[in-house]
Amino acid sequence: MNEKDWQLAQERIGALKSEIAKVIVGQEAIVEHMLVSLFCRGHCLVIGVPGLAKTLLVSTLGKVLGLTFQRIQFTPDLMPTDIVGTEILQEDHATGQRRFQFVHGPVFANLILADEINRTPPKTQAALLEAMQELQATVNGQTFPLPKPFMVFATQNPIEHEGTYPLPEAQLDRFLLSLNIEYPESTDERNIVLQTTQRDKPEASCVMHAEELMDLQNRIFDIPVPDHVLDYILRLVQATRPVNADALEPTRRYVSWGAGPRAAQTFTLTAKALALLRGQSAVSVEEVQELALPVLRHRVIPNYTATGEGIGVDTIITQLVEQLPVAP
Repeated sequence: MNEKDWQLAQERIGALKSEIAKVIVGQEAIVEHMLVSLFCRGHCLVIGVPGLAKTLLVSTLGKVLGLTFQRIQFTPDLMPTDIVGTEILQEDHATGQRRFQFVHGPVFANLILADEINRTPPKTQAALLEAMQELQATVNGQTFPLPKPFMVFATQNPIEHEGTYPLPEAQLDRFLLSLNIEYPESTDERNIVLQTTQRDKPEASCVMHAEELMDLQNRIFDIPVPDHVLDYILRLVQATRPVNADALEPTRRYVSWGAGPRAAQTFTLTAKALALLRGQSAVSVEEVQELALPVLRHRVIPNYTATGEGIGVDTIITQLVEQLPVAP
């Protein structure tokens, strides 16, 4: 990337962050990781209790990026056709002939919020997952391409599991990142209350268009990853696998299955995006360590020992990052 392109990319990113900050109070790390997912053309799983502005976050991203946005509320009675669309019988009033015409469903948008994806049966989940993987939708044997760019942000409620259909691990792996939204800090919560209870609420404006976003997505590949950083990525992913002879103690004790090669690919790509977002010309180990939880938490499966001792996957990953030396 030459100096002119680099400067233009940083100006676009700066304008993007400033516009988002008008509406979203705090949650800087979550916003940054969501932008990483968007810049990598990836899908994102967002986990948090109700009322933490998950919908506002995603809709704001769509608005400032000039993307078409659709929210799909997943419920037990939602059907695949409610997502991808269906064919309806139409009559041509001029000729009297009847023919089937495809009516696009809400999945035909640039940015999709799949709200509470674990509340709908696997058959309906599969319709969205096909769109995520293949970037197309199939109805009655016909295939329809989805608009570009196309990204899905799916949410889950971590505190209410009755009547849910958890996504299998193989399907969770299709999400680039898994983000946990926590409660806001006290100061941020005060500002949220003041900002949202006044007559004139701040509004975000479009500062970038889909074509400019896709240009930034292509720029990600120009960010170099030094050999020692790539080596660290590979060692960190391999450290999650209990079958490895040199696995660290947290892995041997608490992990049933570790992360696959897709995790290393994800680390490399998302670390490039995070470096670009922060104005860094190359990836460092710090970016990889910061991304360890969102990249690995849905790809590392704790065993019964971890469950019995109350050790969560985030704790296991944090221990691995702390114990794994930066240099071999």
